[in-house]
Amino acid sequence: MGERGAGGSRRRRSGPRRPSAGSPAEGEPEREAEPPRGGPEPAAEPPAESDPDNCGDFRCHKAQESLLSSSSGYSNYRGILNWCVVMLVLSNARLFLENLIKYGILVDPIQVVSLFLKDPYSWPSLCLVIVANVFVLAALHTERRLAAGSLSEKVGTALHAFNLLTILCFPALVVLMVSSITPVGAVFTLSIYTILFLKLFSFRDVNKWCRARGRAKAGRACSASGPKKANGEVAQSGVYYPANLTYKDMYYFLFAPTLCYELNFPRSPRVRKRFLLRRLFEMLFFIQLLVGLIQQWMVPTIQNSMKPFRDMDYSRIIERLLKLAVPNHLIWLIFFYWFFHSSLNVLAEVMRFGDREFYRDWWNSESVTYFWQNWNIPVHKWCLRHFYKPMIKRGVSKWTAQTAVFLASAFFHEYLVSVPLKMFRLWAFMGMMAQIPLAWLVGRFLRGNYGNAAVWISLIIGQPIAVLMYVHDYYVLNYEGSQ
Repeated sequence: MGERGAGGSRRRRSGPRRPSAGSPAEGEPEREAEPPRGGPEPAAEPPAESDPDNCGDFRCHKAQESLLSSSSGYSNYRGILNWCVVMLVLSNARLFLENLIKYGILVDPIQVVSLFLKDPYSWPSLCLVIVANVFVLAALHTERRLAAGSLSEKVGTALHAFNLLTILCFPALVVLMVSSITPVGAVFTLSIYTILFLKLFSFRDVNKWCRARGRAKAGRACSASGPKKANGEVAQSGVYYPANLTYKDMYYFLFAPTLCYELNFPRSPRVRKRFLLRRLFEMLFFIQLLVGLIQQWMVPTIQNSMKPFRDMDYSRIIERLLKLAVPNHLIWLIFFYWFFHSSLNVLAEVMRFGDREFYRDWWNSESVTYFWQNWNIPVHKWCLRHFYKPMIKRGVSKWTAQTAVFLASAFFHEYLVSVPLKMFRLWAFMGMMAQIPLAWLVGRFLRGNYGNAAVWISLIIGQPIAVLMYVHDYYVLNYEGSQ
């Protein structure tokens, strides 16, 4: 024991003891930790007189807030979120079982073919898609003539305007005149032509900007913006105007998952096979799920909604509307994931397209404006680049420019619904224009979670209202009149 004590005294004399996370070594006297130099002194322990019961070691209470109080600072509600998911699954399982008992199995994959084709020997939708190449070649050769200087800017602008106007009018006229085309086939065809219109509009603008920059600074190349990282390091091909005016460049842009043209797109270095297979599996699974939900759940609900509309039974109409809201919203969410995540990523992976930002966190939207800016990034980028900013540069106010963007969006929504159904009711147009006062009301009076709830309610309730209005009018126009 003397040796240990001597050793301990020798260690103490040799210098300060190293700090240790554990207890002191055997034989060393316990010492209070010295406060660090220059740091705050540790709080002094309360004197023994402050504990009248002399039971400090047995206390189990302290001043604290309940977890669900806002002042507690607690934010981990993962278990409650899981509970909500379980309740949602159970409630929808009950509805699904009730649907099966009432209607039986209505899913028929063969019926999907009839939605695109009335006559197996007539393929008007496919023919229209093939004819779209004529407008692509017209835009490309117009730009080549402009780059060579054999066309003036005014003549080129007129040719592009005629080509773009024809892209919108020609398929609409064919859909309205040809009786063999189905509404679903017409929606698909007009969607292709709308995308083509937006892409060729961007193609014309970017090449025009390159010519203007070339005239302003002769010899300076017009290249794309800086590279973005996606799927590893991004490779740039380095194409300069007018070397971009080739068939390869044009058709790469047409198939790329973007609406905004660039001379040099960000490219990923390789194709990730596992990632591609996962997205392909999701595409196949969710498209079958969408078809099954539409046939089994939405169609019977819509059919049962016609009688309350005919009788103008408002209580039953509201009940049908709320009943349709659940499957309609679920189908919309599945479609969003299928198209914006699975399908566009498959296309981007195959083409090694580097920019994969097809959507942002629209589900956290606290305003209607934030939702429209983040749920469909390709369209938002196009509107911002080719519509909103040019109007601002011309001196138009921000509010007027935003209203013009909503007007353009309302037109295309109505174009993609009224023309295939061959009736013009403007429900989609009015629904889009109603977003302007709704955005003002939510931004003015609602904040945070309340604003987010208002956005969700507008999505859940607004869409089935438009669906029921169009289906009712289509039913009255095509079935009741013939009976």
